[in-house]
Amino acid sequence: MATTISSSTGRRWRKPPWIKNSWLRWGLLIGSLTYLVLAISSIAVDGNRLVRGLQRGAQIVSAFLQPDFASRWSDIQAGVLESLTMTVVATVAGVLLSIPIGLGAARNIAPAPVYLVCRGLIILSRTFQEVVIAIVFVVMFGFGPLAGLCTLIFATAGFLSKLLAEDIEEADPAPLEAIRATGASWLKLITYAVVPQVAPRLVGLSVYRFDINLRESAIIGIVGAGGIGSTLQTAFSRYDYDVASAILIVIIALVMITELISGEIRKRLQ
Repeated sequence: MATTISSSTGRRWRKPPWIKNSWLRWGLLIGSLTYLVLAISSIAVDGNRLVRGLQRGAQIVSAFLQPDFASRWSDIQAGVLESLTMTVVATVAGVLLSIPIGLGAARNIAPAPVYLVCRGLIILSRTFQEVVIAIVFVVMFGFGPLAGLCTLIFATAGFLSKLLAEDIEEADPAPLEAIRATGASWLKLITYAVVPQVAPRLVGLSVYRFDINLRESAIIGIVGAGGIGSTLQTAFSRYDYDVASAILIVIIALVMITELISGEIRKRLQ
């Protein structure tokens, strides 16, 4: 209709501006550009450091092109085994913790006090990134896989319980109402009305979380939380860039293998 009006009046139609006041529009644009210029100018750029960094980067790249699997292979094996152990244990423990928290965080089946407590736990676990949580556990328990294991369990429980609670709230209400009408207990309501609807989804999410935990085990290890990430950090601190390259290749291969396996499992579940 706008095209017809414009063709009949001989004027081209233009989309109205987002900010109608032209003074305000141009003022915001000029202010944003001024702020951008000032922000860029406040960044101290040292040309000498930039040149030295490029030279060091060239050395790192050349070392990465010649990965060394032999000299530190025992350390790489130990790091991979530690990461896999952390991933498996954290995923299982996180899933077990997420089930009661997820049930309590579902508004349609949990009383208000339990709902608020469980939602608070979910919000707390999802507020901070895994590296920040790992630093806290490293300070509490010291360097090593225990801190990484606690970090992954904490993150897994928050991740899965949130999604589980949302699935329960979006479940078909007809089975819930039918079970309630029979006068069944809360446990039977969960067993016969909730579990059949959310169990396949929970299994798929658990497999997906296993992938995430494997990748996160390599990241949190950089701050001293164990796993292959600690081995990688050690290689960088020793300037063994060829060993670091080998570790990165192992991490990439491990993630690709688990991604293929988990993708096949999720496909069969669907």
